[in-house]
Amino acid sequence: MISIVVPVFNEEDSLPELERALFDAAAGFGLPFEIIAVNDGSSDRSAEVLKEIAARHPEFKVVNFRRNFGQTAAMMAGINYASGDVIVSIDSDLQNDPADIPRLLKKLDEGYDVVSGWRQDRKDAAITRNFVSRVANRLISWISGVSLHDYGCTLKAYRRDVIEGVKLYGEMHRFIPIYAKAEGARIAEIAVNHRPRRFGSSKYGLERTLKVILDLLVISFLDRYFSKPIYVFGGFGAASMIAAIGCLFWMLYLKIVEGISMILTPLPMLSAMLFLIGIMGILMGLLAEILVRVYFESQSRPAYNVQSVLNMTSAKG
Repeated sequence: MISIVVPVFNEEDSLPELERALFDAAAGFGLPFEIIAVNDGSSDRSAEVLKEIAARHPEFKVVNFRRNFGQTAAMMAGINYASGDVIVSIDSDLQNDPADIPRLLKKLDEGYDVVSGWRQDRKDAAITRNFVSRVANRLISWISGVSLHDYGCTLKAYRRDVIEGVKLYGEMHRFIPIYAKAEGARIAEIAVNHRPRRFGSSKYGLERTLKVILDLLVISFLDRYFSKPIYVFGGFGAASMIAAIGCLFWMLYLKIVEGISMILTPLPMLSAMLFLIGIMGILMGLLAEILVRVYFESQSRPAYNVQSVLNMTSAKG
């Protein structure tokens, strides 16, 4: 089965055309499918429009959040409620083209585990969206080691088994390929159609770039050091203690060779501070090692709160 996950936030005007496009694309799958629309606390009539669509199509399932939790939480909910072996994510604003979904599935059949869309001819603002996005994508590829042209493109296809245990927070939905790569997944990228926005306005601004960079640092830390955080905190602590010893020897050199009194320099205070910071760094590393053993996700608590569901027989996640 193919599960198509659609995060929705204030897209009442786009939904009727999206309905037609999704079902036209799904008709060519030749496989059972479901469409899971996650209403992320929309303040317009999106909830009513989704209810009308669900009444017409049993394959169209709806998850309504009690309030706006963000696109990442909506993606996580869609994945948790999905029943398919293959999960496809797509935006609800009509800028992604549902007609590209069969191409992603065909590429997936070549043996890949993740196929990511690349908005090669992106129809957005040249500076505030396209240029900033290119810089961010290169930075993400450099830090993560997973080379993709377009992390921000929601149109992606995944095999369920490579994202089964993924938990998403913040703005981390765009980093699912990095999670999958860490699990040994094969990743491919294909150019997809991108259309100008016809209804409403973008829900994102430049402030999202900083959030993305911070989330990327979290992803990189979790990927490389989650099982051994002492390497980060302990390494920083050890470096600080080495610097403290260096300041101590410098202070002794000034006293013995140059005849400069210790109290005339900031070195005694600096040496003591660096030594204490080093001790604290090592202790924080040990504490982090303990916290790893009681990893918070063992509680299986999702990052969203569901108000109601339609065409669902049971809850997941």
